Amino acid sequence: MDGEPAPEDLRSDAPKHVAWQRVLLARHPKRPHSLDYIERLFTDFSEIHGDRTYADDPAVVCGMGFFDSHPVMIAAEQKGRDTKQKLYRNFGMPKPEGYRKALRVMQIAAKFSRPVITFLDTPGAYPGIDAEERGQAEAIARNLREMSRLPSLVISICIGEGGSGGALALGVGNQVFMMENAVYSVISPESCAAIVWRDSTKAELAAAALRLTAEDLLNFGLIDGIIPEPLGGAQEDPEGAAELMRSKINQALKELGRFSANELVQQRYMKFRRMGNFFTSAATLTLQAGD
Repeated sequence: MDGEPAPEDLRSDAPKHVAWQRVLLARHPKRPHSLDYIERLFTDFSEIHGDRTYADDPAVVCGMGFFDSHPVMIAAEQKGRDTKQKLYRNFGMPKPEGYRKALRVMQIAAKFSRPVITFLDTPGAYPGIDAEERGQAEAIARNLREMSRLPSLVISICIGEGGSGGALALGVGNQVFMMENAVYSVISPESCAAIVWRDSTKAELAAAALRLTAEDLLNFGLIDGIIPEPLGGAQEDPEGAAELMRSKINQALKELGRFSANELVQQRYMKFRRMGNFFTSAATLTLQAGD
């Protein structure tokens, strides 16, 4: 069809198969999920259930615990491993009550001056009619707003799939990291291919065009660092992957721990304001707006 880009028109600096391999590793059935990391990284974890409005959402796990003897609050997206768990966790797709539960935990963190650590791992927010009726978009938007001005240190880690607003609703952090084989994108490769070429089998090509790998996002300045994984991927050595993550979290806590509450909010605000800004100065922005 006229005006549609041909597959060869969309190119990536990395070979197509590299990006697609990252997608497959991010979705590996044995890849560690949030609860696997919580078990290995935190002690005395106590889960909080419910959003105090409607219900509990098993796709989002929230609670409090200790990270190397320091009290922290945790909000994490959780997938299931077998069929029963996948259904229980809604395939890792949160509903509004999940995001509201996460916000409840963040508000507790702000009240008691505790750091917040979030784990992102979802193909996207649940798009079902029941979720829409209960305010899915509003819940995501509210989290984005409240996280942007939360007076607590926030560290966000994409451990598998970072699916659009479903992941971003827990991803407004002072520092945002990705596991080496994680992916983070506004849309899945299959859906992108179905829209652009009306052919979901071109997902491998779409994965390269979307620039969704950790290396891509680090080069664009959208994340702050990459957490390396054991050879073959985190699923080959969950303990080793957790220790590599522990080191990065420790480093981030030390770097950000010297900031006051106001400085944390300002640092986070400026960090996200810079994303996608192609203007070099306020004067340039004003001039072009006047044109």
